[in-house]
Amino acid sequence: MMFNLRFSRAKLVLASKSPRRAEILRHAGFDFEAYPAHVDEARRPRESARAHVERLALAKARLVAERTKRTGRRAIVIGADTVVLAQGKILGKPSDVKEARRMLRLLNGRTHQVLTGLALIRVPDGVEAHHVETTAVRFLKLSKRDIDDYIATGEPFDKAGAYGIQGIAGRFVSRLDGCYFNVMGLPVSRLWSMLDRLGYPDRF
Repeated sequence: MMFNLRFSRAKLVLASKSPRRAEILRHAGFDFEAYPAHVDEARRPRESARAHVERLALAKARLVAERTKRTGRRAIVIGADTVVLAQGKILGKPSDVKEARRMLRLLNGRTHQVLTGLALIRVPDGVEAHHVETTAVRFLKLSKRDIDDYIATGEPFDKAGAYGIQGIAGRFVSRLDGCYFNVMGLPVSRLWSMLDRLGYPDRF
């Protein structure tokens, strides 16, 4: 017998057009809508990686929550932002080949951290919940050719830290301590726990 595990009693809105975050939500059985949330992602002076992703996740969620509120619909808005922290440096998405190579050299043969800020806002009452999830990732020792060949695939250029664990770069990861989906950009088990605290789906 097949069971329908899609949770559709409350409207979920993803404040992101990230295909990876949308894929995670779909595979976890959620019905949702996705809208872009364009905010200034520049890091503030002396802002820690943790504070940075938490602030941006909240900013994205608040922007889309305000739009959603004007429609008169009840919903829970999900905002997220992910960075890689390696050797004390915050790595976003590389802008070119040179930057991708620099990032991959920082990760090479070392352990780095992936931090995702996760923010939920319940509409229309505005109740907020937020959290920062951290996963430690260990990379194999890569040769110059390994790095150059990987960059040539084009995979690094739309991903924080210049790699995608769910793609070709999965072959480089020797150890993971924490949530795998966090490395993809959305810690889905943490999300489920936070949704439950906001009353989703039964009490919303």
